[in-house]
Amino acid sequence: MAEFSLPANSKVKEGRVFKAPADAKRVRSFKIYRWSPDDGQNPSIDTYELDLDACGPMVLDALIKIKNETDTTLTFRRSCREGICGSCAMNIDGTNTLACLKPIEDCKGDVKIYPLPHMPVIKDLVPDLTHIYAQYQSIKPYLQSDSQPPTRERLQSIEERDKLEGLWECILCFCCSTSCPSYWWNGDRYLGPAILLQAYRWISDSRDEKTGERLDDLEDPFKLYRCHTIMNCTKTCPKGLNPAKAIGEIKQLMVQRKFA
Repeated sequence: MAEFSLPANSKVKEGRVFKAPADAKRVRSFKIYRWSPDDGQNPSIDTYELDLDACGPMVLDALIKIKNETDTTLTFRRSCREGICGSCAMNIDGTNTLACLKPIEDCKGDVKIYPLPHMPVIKDLVPDLTHIYAQYQSIKPYLQSDSQPPTRERLQSIEERDKLEGLWECILCFCCSTSCPSYWWNGDRYLGPAILLQAYRWISDSRDEKTGERLDDLEDPFKLYRCHTIMNCTKTCPKGLNPAKAIGEIKQLMVQRKFA
């Protein structure tokens, strides 16, 4: 019988415990993944007890409170606190989501917080997004046109604008891509749901004049066709978008142009 073991330095160990004040009445434990490249130690899970009566309602509120009042070394990204910037994407209670939109009360038992899965970790809850941003750059996510620029806005009909609904709202938090097994397995070549949804956003835009070139660039066994419709991307999107549908629409366009 085959046996598999993790490298010694990848095994997650129990970390420190920070107790709540003795007079705290509504205590909740937050178990947070910790790792630093500077100390040569294995990753650990530190436990922080908070009094919810002295904390805001969202997981991000708890993280900020911990960093401000308990452990200033805790590292995470955050910015808008309104579900707009995508900075605070992480795995909370087993699901990729935004810490600013995740109510503490929606978590069962101890609140378990990890960085986005299957991404290199810079420190603690901060993933390295260098590769996925390079993939985003590769689809040329901007309007391309060879026509003479108009003297005013590039106009669209209401029907043309409606085609962008469910696409333009993507905030590039990458909750979807990091929940996708196909991206875990083939992330070096498969673009993943977030990038493909962004690609379809420009393919669908009536003002863009490079639809053919964009489809040519995606005609590749790995860039597009590693999607197996697992649907994790759609289930986890904190903005309620449907990346799997966008990928299906691209595949349909590929077929249509072959038989046009």
